[in-house]
Amino acid sequence: VQLQASGGGLVQAGDSLRLSCVASRRTFSRYSIGWFRQAPGKEREFVAVIDWAGAITYYAESVKGRFTISRDNTKNTVYLQMKSLKPEDTAVYSCASESVERRVSIIQSNYAYWGQGTLVTVSS
Repeated sequence: VQLQASGGGLVQAGDSLRLSCVASRRTFSRYSIGWFRQAPGKEREFVAVIDWAGAITYYAESVKGRFTISRDNTKNTVYLQMKSLKPEDTAVYSCASESVERRVSIIQSNYAYWGQGTLVTVSS
């Protein structure tokens, strides 16, 4: 399984960005997909997850109300719409696929397949 994240870039505080995560897995629609981020000098942290059907989502408190995760199973793609970006959102954002079908989790160790990450830099 390969995951390809894209859409990162350099923006100013208050701007928006949309990240995309394309998966090669044929059974994409059976797995939850999560977004995680790692800021310089910090551990990787959970950002958002969407279940296999797109019906259930969870967000980290730090992004709730500003980020929206969605998916299009016809395109094997998950999106992360980010609004009102803050300098503290600066990080490498990675998408990952759950290791178990039809399970949704915010625990990193439950994710078996990871994309390479895309850098988001928010200037003040």
